[in-house]
Amino acid sequence: MGKFVNNIDEFFKFCEENEVEFVDLRFTDIKGAWHHLTYRMSAVNAENLENGFPFDGSSIEAWQPINKSDMILKPDVPTAFLDPFTADPTIILFCDVYDIYKGELYEKCPRSIAKKALKHAEELGIADAAYFGPENEFFIFDHVEFTDNINEAGYKVDSEEGEWNDPSRFDDYGNMGHRPRTKGGYFPVQPTDSMVDLRAEMMLLLEEVGLEVVLGHHEVAQAQGEIGVVFSDIIGAADNVQKYKYVVKMVAHLNGKSATFMPKPLFGDNGNGMHVHQSLWKEGRNLFYKEGEYGNLSEMALNYAGGIFKHAAAVAAFTNPSTNSYKRLIPGFEAPSILTFSSQNRSAACRIPYGAGEKATRIEMRFPDSSSCPYLAFAAMMMAGLDGIKNKTVPVGPMDEDLFELTLDEIREKGIPQMPHTLREALEGLICDNDFLQPVFSQEFIDTYQHYMFERQVWPDESRPTAFEFKTTYSC
Repeated sequence: MGKFVNNIDEFFKFCEENEVEFVDLRFTDIKGAWHHLTYRMSAVNAENLENGFPFDGSSIEAWQPINKSDMILKPDVPTAFLDPFTADPTIILFCDVYDIYKGELYEKCPRSIAKKALKHAEELGIADAAYFGPENEFFIFDHVEFTDNINEAGYKVDSEEGEWNDPSRFDDYGNMGHRPRTKGGYFPVQPTDSMVDLRAEMMLLLEEVGLEVVLGHHEVAQAQGEIGVVFSDIIGAADNVQKYKYVVKMVAHLNGKSATFMPKPLFGDNGNGMHVHQSLWKEGRNLFYKEGEYGNLSEMALNYAGGIFKHAAAVAAFTNPSTNSYKRLIPGFEAPSILTFSSQNRSAACRIPYGAGEKATRIEMRFPDSSSCPYLAFAAMMMAGLDGIKNKTVPVGPMDEDLFELTLDEIREKGIPQMPHTLREALEGLICDNDFLQPVFSQEFIDTYQHYMFERQVWPDESRPTAFEFKTTYSC
């Protein structure tokens, strides 16, 4: 799998062979949401593929003001793939956003920021390639509803896999009774695993759009799944996350179900993470490998992890950018919130995968989640890691004990740093600690980002009463 075209000439040949009618231009905002506009194939030529397509940047949240709204979408032609869901043949192109006022890639375009991060590593002479392997978990629900009004708030999600449905009577058939139970969803076969055919359809379509699929399985929580795909370079991996989320959501939708990558939709069961495997390379050599060291990790790899841990609060503002993210990062649900590293041990924030040889040695950061914009999440971790390499930052560890068994007092006594506990704490960390992100993340972007997240996530969340607060406070 991989590229379908390599250049503009091949693009037009591919479109002709597949009788393409529409060209769909896609780009990503600072939240990680995918946007698109669609051109008739007849309106697309080599010149606008080369020079770009105009659009209104003021209509995208936290981007341009109305008096400087004209921007350009520059297609990355080798990213082209056929949309498997449209009625008429449509080809999708990933685009970078170009700032006509400054004559450069737009400083608030996440994909452009990730490109700058790799260029920064090259300019430092540290690495010429960075590989990322995200693992995006998701839930599939049969029904979802929520209310958010001045006098009421609430939500309800439902899945026939949920143990809360043990006494339910279903209209079309009886209650079959096979359910994975809370925290019981890891690898049961059918009929307990009810999503086998749905995941298989997702896996086949992911291959159709260019991803190399390895496996699919039920995850720990009820109604939770995961599909494993092969790693790529920093841009390709982030592009693949966008494809992956699109395919998973659409396959669920077309099957009358709803997919979500929300970190913590179920109280009392495991949440959705996006574990991210990472390594730096130079001249074809894995810089994270040193045979005979702990986990075969080089000093550079440890310093990279140390940099991420040192800047964990600021990094979390990008890797865990929702208030819901921190409901996942609590003890008791395999939450990797303790900032140490360990070989094989999944209770540490950084795991060293077992049995990796020279080519496969890497670190796995387990705290990120899929509410993040993948381009910003990967770039932030990489910039923190590069800072750790420059400053030879040494992380706490290794720690091979089960960290989930430690009490909060024991964690403090051992002097183990932790992830921030709220999005507010992460954003305040970003405000105080952002030099390591520059110049890849401009100061204007950082200011825009933290203001946007406070206004759209933190303050609205903090100002709303919850059902739990009524339960515990109403009669006080």
